[in-house]
This record gives sequence, C-alpha cells and structure tokens, in this order.
Amino acid sequence: MATNYSRLFSRRSTPQSQPLPGSAQVPNSAGGFAWAVDDWQRLDRFLVLGAEGGTYYVAESDLVKQNHHAVVRCIRADGTRVVRRLVEVSDSGRAPRNDPAIFVLALATAHGDEAARAAAYAALPQVCRTGTHLFHFAEYANALRGWGRGLRKAVARWYLDRDPRDLALQVVKYQQRDGWSHADVLRVAHPRPADREHQAILRWVLTGPDALDFRIVKRRVHGVEREMTYAPVGALPPLLEAFETAKRATTAGDVVKLIRDFNLPREAVPTQWLNDVAVWDALLAHMPLTAIIRNLGKMTNLGLLKPFSVAAKFVVQRLTDETALRRARVHPLAVLLAQRTYAQGRGDKGSLKWTPVPHLVDALDAAFYAAFQNVQPVGRPLLLALDVSGSMVGSRIAGTSLAAREASAAMALVTAATEPEVHIVGFTDGLVPLDITPKQRLDDVLKRISDLPFGSTDCAQPMLYARRERLRVAGFVTFTDSETWAGNIHPSQALRDYRGEFAPDARAVVVGMTSNGFTLADPDDGGMLDVVGFDAAAPAVIADFLRS
Repeated sequence: MATNYSRLFSRRSTPQSQPLPGSAQVPNSAGGFAWAVDDWQRLDRFLVLGAEGGTYYVAESDLVKQNHHAVVRCIRADGTRVVRRLVEVSDSGRAPRNDPAIFVLALATAHGDEAARAAAYAALPQVCRTGTHLFHFAEYANALRGWGRGLRKAVARWYLDRDPRDLALQVVKYQQRDGWSHADVLRVAHPRPADREHQAILRWVLTGPDALDFRIVKRRVHGVEREMTYAPVGALPPLLEAFETAKRATTAGDVVKLIRDFNLPREAVPTQWLNDVAVWDALLAHMPLTAIIRNLGKMTNLGLLKPFSVAAKFVVQRLTDETALRRARVHPLAVLLAQRTYAQGRGDKGSLKWTPVPHLVDALDAAFYAAFQNVQPVGRPLLLALDVSGSMVGSRIAGTSLAAREASAAMALVTAATEPEVHIVGFTDGLVPLDITPKQRLDDVLKRISDLPFGSTDCAQPMLYARRERLRVAGFVTFTDSETWAGNIHPSQALRDYRGEFAPDARAVVVGMTSNGFTLADPDDGGMLDVVGFDAAAPAVIADFLRS
C-alpha cells in the first residue's frame, strides 16, 4: 500500500505534540510545543505575576530559578533598561504585588554594571515606598550580595531624604518584616542625619521612648559588646509622641482622641482596642483605600459597616472614586480577592465571619473595573476564550489563592464590559459552556468558573469553533498558560485557516496567565500579540492592538 506522507508531515495541520515544521518552537511543560518568550517578555511576566506557588507543571523553586536566570541575563545585557522597566511597573501600580520589582531591583544592585547599580540605588525610594518594601529589599540584598558603600548610602538616603512627618509614619506603621526592623537597617546603613528632627526619629528607633534622654546603652556591634553614648536631641514628632501615649491608654475614648488628633494609623493602635467600634470609626475617617479594602470584613463583623450606616455610605463613596483608586495604586487583583472574600462572608483563614452588605459587594465590583487603565472599545466582534483546563486550576495568580482560570474570567469581563460585540467561551480539549456575561457579579462568575470539571488543553479550540460555527470574528483573545498539547492542529495553523476562509485580517491576542516561558503567539505573525495577564494596563493594550 502507498504511504500517505501528508499524514506524517504537513505544514497545514500539525499535532500539538510535534513542533511546527520549520519553526523555532520548543517543548512546553505539558508535552506540547509552543514558542519560547524572550528574556524581556519573561521579565515583564515576572514583574507582574511573580513566581510564588509555581504552576501546575513547574514547582515554585524551579519557576523562581528560571525567572531569576532570565532576569539576570537582561541585567547583564542592559541593566539600566531593566531598572527603568521595573520602576515603570512598580510606580504605576500595574502589578498585583511589589515584591517581584523589589527582587529585580536587588538583583540589579548585585549583577548590574556601574551604571545599572547607580540607577538601582537612585530608584530605591521610588520602588520601596514603604518600610515593608524596604525590609523586603534588605532581605533580598542580604541574600544576594554584601553591604557595600553604595548600598549603605542608598538605604541611608531612604531615611534622610524623607520629610520628618512621613518618616515618623513609616517607622510607626511598618515596624518589622522578614526578620528586619528599622533599627536593624539603621545599624547596617549608618545614616548620619544633619537636622535635629531626623536625629530624634532615628534615635527613637534605636533606643525607644527614652530617646530624648542622655543615655549610655550597651550594644553588640560586629560581635563585640560596646557602650554607645546617646546625647539629647530635639523633640519627637507629634505622631511618635501620640504612639507612645496610646500604649498607656486606659480607655477606648483616649485612643479615639489620639486617632482623631494625630491621625494614628491602625498599626499604631494597641491590640486590645482593635475590637472597639468607636476606635474603628475613628480610624476609618483617614484610612487608606488599600487598608479599607483589607478590613471590610472586620468592620462589618463589629457592626460599623451595615445597611444604611454612615460608615457604609462613606466606604462606598471611597471605593467608587476612580481617581482615588488610581492614586492609591489599588490593583484590580486586590479588589477581586477582597470582593470574593467579602461576598462569601468569611475569611479564607481564621474564624472571622460577617454578613456582607450588598451595596459594598456592588461597590467592590465597580472598583475592580475602575482599577484597570481606561479602555477604549474596539467596536468589532471579539471572541474571548478562557482556558479552563486542569493546568489553569493548579496555577495561582501572583502567589494568591486565586486560580489562573478564575482570574482569566475576571479579566475577560473587563474587555466584555466595554465592547458592544463580544462572545465568551471556555475550552479544554473541547468547548465548555460558560453562560457568563458582563452583567453578572464577580463572585458569581468566579464560583461558576471554579465549579467546572478539569480537562486537557487544546488552545486551537477557539479558532476551530469560530470556523465551525461560521462566526465573523475580528479578534480572538485567549487567556491561557500556553501549556497546550491535546490538539491535532496548532493554534497558529487554526488561526491561519480561519483567516483564509472568513477574515483575512483577524487578529489574536494571547494573555499569559503564568510566568512560565511559553506563548502561542507566533513571533513572525504581526497579527498576533502576547501580553501579561493581570497587568493593570493589559485590557487597554489588547484593545489598542485589536483596533489598529
């Protein structure tokens, strides 16, 4: 019998378990083939998504190593470009967490050339905006390199260049993390304050409430116990005085007065007063948006937030203020997690429970959409395809409890909410009915997605479906980890066939939901684009590409 060689070798239909003939595809982690993202794309994915928790196929330690090696190669190729990029992502609030940017900043100080190190030192206060960020950086730097003169000077400037009132807030609100305290950092960095206000604050950090006294204190320095003399300095800022007074408060009324008079943050309130409604009512007046979002459950549990309450109306107003959300760098993922947790009436950890206030759940819904950058609609028919396969369940977003397939559904709703013509489908190795629309509440959509059965992955399904149903689609947006392997045709081939029959200019966007090294977007196809999932700028980038 004659051999049908077209079944063994075809440029039109190649099983995903084999590379496309003549392409530069590489094996992905699932046994299929895809394109490798370059190191700069990998840097972007890491800055936004991190590597905590690993993926379905790759353990956390291996994923961190892969990203570390790619980032270091970028730093050695162009360290100042890396610093510019991490500052852009961090400062604009595009990433769910700031830790990856801080880690890359520490890597730049360890592996960069002189120009890159100088840029990293200069960027330290812009990236490490809080004491907690500084502690993370200190821990990373300590693990990656020694404390040379340049690093000590940069960390010292973090303290000395701050306005005294802001510095007082930093040392009170962010007292310790990762085994570091401000006193630990100061003993390493050796800042030398030139004015009495900074002297008083740093003295208080090192010696405590008796900072104004002349004291001789025994300290162990480099393994040797020495006597260190502290002479009197200027008065402490009012916030530090109020913090010390709060420690000695005997009634909730005393604490409330200190909060209102000196704007004490929650972290400065002694624990025994954090179950008092009046204390939380006073805190709420000046509470940052991120803190409001984190503490909704607690304030509802105490009865401060309830239907028709003044406090609940105030919170709704804050959550629906788009300008305030962007100014506070509130990331959509933080809102999404808060909405899911608050709507279920209990935390994922601990025993705290509450009855959700419907208006607050709706306000969190609105805040989620508002936290993304402004999106101008494409105005053309779009097919949004969600990879709901097993690997998307086993991969978590930015180290959170949210599965990649749940997060992809929420991201798809952002595009769907702005487009007049959009259709949302799910797929594994076949189409999965989703029955979700932009008018549904986020918690309902997340539950619908989380209840779906597992399956293998065939990322060609959206294009095959559109061709089979003869749908006129201008753009395909696929949310996936690119671990495709189960199909008899590659997604790029399926897209080519769809273009040939229905829409020659149809475009495709691949939204990478994990920080692995693979993409379905053919680098030689100008009509395909790879973007990073849950980048706050991603929906706008997607729309711009599909509109052009």
